[in-house]
Amino acid sequence: MQWHQFSVTVTIRYPGSVISVNHYTGRRPDGGTYVKKEAKDFMEELGWLLKTAHIEDWTMPISVTCSGLFKDKNNTPDLSNLSKCILDGIEELTGINDQNFRWHDGAIWWNKAEEPMLTITVKEERTQIGQVNEAKQSEINQVN
Repeated sequence: MQWHQFSVTVTIRYPGSVISVNHYTGRRPDGGTYVKKEAKDFMEELGWLLKTAHIEDWTMPISVTCSGLFKDKNNTPDLSNLSKCILDGIEELTGINDQNFRWHDGAIWWNKAEEPMLTITVKEERTQIGQVNEAKQSEINQVN
């Protein structure tokens, strides 16, 4: 049985706690919520980094793994708390409902000399070649 899997990895600066699930939205006077500007900017930048991968054409579910490089342990977020903002950013880009995403916390590294960064890997769950659409089959044939 032959398998093929689509995958893309991007690195993006970590803007701080503003993308944490507890901080990326604010409340309007009428009681509604809005996405804070810095979080919205992060989501938009992530979308542009992932755009050429055409995730919307992949087979669901989609696996999303986030790893991070941070200054030290005291400034390291719980990666799971970043999932909502990251998955919402991918959903806005692709139109794929985030219920089709499977979140995974990745590795964490520390380096005081480096700026904090996130590495986000988005990949299609394993798909049997016989079940892939014709466009994907053509891509597979070009690679092989």
